[in-house]
Order: sequence, then C-alpha cells, then structure tokens
Amino acid sequence: MNPYQAPLKDMQFLLEQVFDAQATWEQLPAMADAVDMDTALAILDEANKISRDLLHPLNRSGDEQGVVHKGNDIITPDGFKEVYQQFSEGGWVGLCGEPDFGGMGMPKMLGVLVDEMGYSACNSFTLYSSLTAGAALCINAHANDELKQTYLPNLYTGQWAGAMDMTESHAGSDLRGIRTKAEPIDDGSYSITGNKIFITGGDQDLTENVIHLVLAKLPNSKGISLFLVPKISVNSDGSLGEANGVTVGSIEHKMGLKASATCVMNYENAKGFLVGEPNRGLVCMFTMMNYERLAIGLQGLGNSQAAYQMASDYAKDRLQGLAAEGSATGATSDAIIVHGDVRRMLLTIRALTEAGRALSVYTGKQLDLAKYASGDVQAKAAKYVGLLTPVSKAFLTDRGLDATIMGQQVFGGHGYIRETGIEQFVRDTRIAQIYEGTNGIQAIDFLGRKVTGDNVATLTQFAAEVNASLAGLTHPSVEHKAMVNQVFDELLTTANYINANKKSQPALVNACAVDFLDAFGYAVYGYFWLLMADRASNHEDPSFAAQKQFVADFYMDKLLSKAQYHLSQVNQGDKSIMAMPAEMF
Repeated sequence: MNPYQAPLKDMQFLLEQVFDAQATWEQLPAMADAVDMDTALAILDEANKISRDLLHPLNRSGDEQGVVHKGNDIITPDGFKEVYQQFSEGGWVGLCGEPDFGGMGMPKMLGVLVDEMGYSACNSFTLYSSLTAGAALCINAHANDELKQTYLPNLYTGQWAGAMDMTESHAGSDLRGIRTKAEPIDDGSYSITGNKIFITGGDQDLTENVIHLVLAKLPNSKGISLFLVPKISVNSDGSLGEANGVTVGSIEHKMGLKASATCVMNYENAKGFLVGEPNRGLVCMFTMMNYERLAIGLQGLGNSQAAYQMASDYAKDRLQGLAAEGSATGATSDAIIVHGDVRRMLLTIRALTEAGRALSVYTGKQLDLAKYASGDVQAKAAKYVGLLTPVSKAFLTDRGLDATIMGQQVFGGHGYIRETGIEQFVRDTRIAQIYEGTNGIQAIDFLGRKVTGDNVATLTQFAAEVNASLAGLTHPSVEHKAMVNQVFDELLTTANYINANKKSQPALVNACAVDFLDAFGYAVYGYFWLLMADRASNHEDPSFAAQKQFVADFYMDKLLSKAQYHLSQVNQGDKSIMAMPAEMF
C-alpha cells in the first residue's frame, strides 16, 4: 500500500481562502499571540511527516497483531510504545491544550486537520491521544485548581493518558441506570466501586498512568456525578504511589480497531476526586463529548481520505477492459479510471471528503469562537456548535463508511482480500457510527433538541447566513445558488412542520431524525462546494481551481438531490413506521 500523504494544499486552502483563519485568530486575544498562518502551515507539514512516516507503518501490523491482555498488563502491538513516545515528545497530545499547564494552545480549526491526518494514517493509534486530549479538556473546564495542577501537565506531555468511563453492560446510551457508586471519604475524596465496559484506552503500556473520568452515583442520589480516578495514585509531590483499585477485567475482541485497547474496567474502592458539582456529571462530560464527537467524525473523514487515495491510485494503475469509446492508445486494456462507474465512485468519495473537511474546519472555528470570543459572537458560535456537533459526528461517519465501501468496490475482488489493505478501513470505520452516541441518537439530538428545541431559531439563523453568503459569491452559477437556496428553504419548511406537530405526534422526531440530519448534511455540503469553488477560482494553481470546479459540478448534478430525497422521507411522517405492533416484528 502506498504511503499516506496528507492533502496539505486542500487544508491550506480551507484555512487561508475559505475560512480566513488568520482573521479569526487575530480577533481572539488568546489566539493572536499563539498562532499565525506560517506557524499553522509548519504544524500541518510536520503532522503530515509524523502521520506518514511513524503512524502509517503501524496501521496494518497493529491490526494483525492486535492488543494482548496478559495477567495485569495490556500490551499494545510492536512499535506502538516507541512511536507514542516520539509522538508525545513532539507535543502532539497537547496541541490544543491550555498553555498554563503545558499545552501548545493551538486553535481547534487547526487541530481538526491534524486529527484527520492521524485517523487517515492509523485509527487505533490516534484514539489513544484523542481520548487523552478530551479528558484534559474536561478537567480544565470543570475540575478545581488542585486537580488541574496535578494532572493536566502530565496529560499534555503524554506521560499519562486519559480515558472516558461511561458505559455499563446494562446501561448503554441511557446512563440513568448506571450502578457504579461513589462513597464520600473523610479527606474529601470518594471511594469508587463498580464496572464499566467498552472503555477505549482503558489501559495500555504506552504511558505510566491512566487517568479515568468515571460517571458514578453518590449515596441516596438519582443524579450522576463525575470523578477523576487515576489507575496509579498520585502523591502530593506529583510522584506515583500505589495501585488504586483500578483493573482491567478483559479486553473486547472486535471487528476492527484491533490495536486499540477496548477494556472492561473494574473499580474496587478506588480513590476518586469529584469533578465539577455533585449530580452534574453529564454536564461536565458533555464538554468533552462535544469535542470527542467531532473527533469521531474526523475518524470517518480521515478514513474517507485514505480510501480515496488508495482507490484513486489503484484505478490509475489497474488495467481491465477498454474505454467505452475504445482505447486511445490502441492498447488491449485500459486503466479502470476510464470507466464511468469507477469515476462515479471516486468522484463521490472525493466530493464527500472535501466537503466534509470544510465542515470539520468550520465546526472547529465555531468551537474556537465559543471558547475564546465574547458577547454576541460567542453566543452565536455556541449555538452553532450545538447545531453542528451531532451533524459532524453522524454525517461524517456515515459518509465515511460509504466512502470506504466504495473505495473497496473500486478494487473489485482485490478489495476483499487482506493484501491491498482497503478492507481494514471498512472494518475500522464501522464503529464510528456506533460509539460516542450512535448516529441515530445524534440525529434525535439534532432534530429534537438543536433544531426544534428552540423552535427552529438557530437553524433559521444558520440558513439565513448561508443564503446571504451565497448571494455574495460571484463564481457559482445562478442556477447552482438557487438550488442550494431551495434546499435550505425546504429544510426550514419541514423543520417548522415537525416543530408544530412534535407534541401531537410524539414519535415524529424519533422516526424522522436520521433522514432530516442527512438532508441537512447534503444541503450544507452543497453550500460548502459552492463556497470552495468560488474561492478556488482565484487560486494561484489553475489545476487546483479546475479540480474544485469539476468536483463541485459533480456534487451539484449528482449528490445535492439526496437532500430532497431525505426530506421526502421526513415528509411521509411516522405513521407507517409506528403502525405495526411490536409483537409482529
């Protein structure tokens, strides 16, 4: 398999010309002195080298060897420990971390591009650092100063790792039923007892300690609280002490992500420390979850990019059949890139991937504004983060799986066998639609809370901005702009109908949510394609500009109409879905 090569020109284009990152950073005091475009591009260039030269070589061998549970130890595949040490020493775990505790303080709209590279190169490896960054984010946002001082520096350096411990065997996405208990101790800490399942990076041999963020219930409380529970106790001077009653019961044997340790965790009177207020654990955890859900969306995006590179390279080399109009060279067979169906698949992957990258950077920008801006700018960005987070997670991962399957299809029979490597991306991507909240749950959150929860106010504001932006574009055709305008108008009409009928038809949101999210996803991708084509028309590289226009035209001709298809499904309502009695299934 060819070495991974990050799409650096496209990433630079998004930062510089599509979303004007420099202007955004200059208006945020926390960012103005931390980063400029030269620094950002240097970081992207170095991240590409790390992903290509260190992470990518681990991908297949890590999948084949997998993680081993031996006694009390979790052993990662050969090379993981050494590469993780180099990765950590480079400061990559703390790339977007708080400078006060040793992080680099980079903006999220840059961080999403670095994360995408990591997932394209090696999903399993990237999950370890991603969970650590998310745990550090939660601790920084909600823990007291003592916990921050004790734990954040070593998390940002990668000396310690982080894990998020929510799920229990009887309580998956509905956390109200968790049974893990937290008993107060006289010194102000808590004794944590219980079990968790599906804990990504619950333990490993990459770091000397793992810091668990554990959801548990206080005595006589129906609420859920959040606790920081280290695997190894930390002494007052920062050194490591004794084992803390945190052990691995087993590891899961999975369809993919075989080099990522997914653990059953046991807590036996483990000492923990309250993070945030009692009974407000979910509020604290969802600070982390917004970023983690975007990160999982980036897993789908990164795999889509990897699949495109592999399939495109294969299609230009694989000789099979003749072009429909006959071989231009008189050869007995042509590369399969000449065939219309192969082109259809490659263009679909590329169109979804490049628009998905635009969505990720735009969402990262809103996260930066919500965190660092003030006043109306901050308030609006926070609303857009709420609106876009479930879309970024669900739409990027659904389309990511579609892309890896299409990439595999380009390979034909060779895509189904081990040697080509594409089948691993299909297996690794599949979980992204399930964990961090299934995509069905993301869709219900999107339609039920983020769209109709404020009586469609945020979606209306977002659509108005899209339409105003389109009006200012000079390059796209009037027809193409009108097509996107129409789709957003239809989205709002449907959203308002659902909002008006959600109480009289209580199953309506649940039954129609996935189609509504998909309709929004295809609509917003249409907007991003017109925006990118417009900005690329002035690009210094004419070939780059031409490619953007070709793919934009393909998207408008072949994929935008999927938004209206999904809206047609929503408009059929929930009657036929809910009519059949449960016992007939």
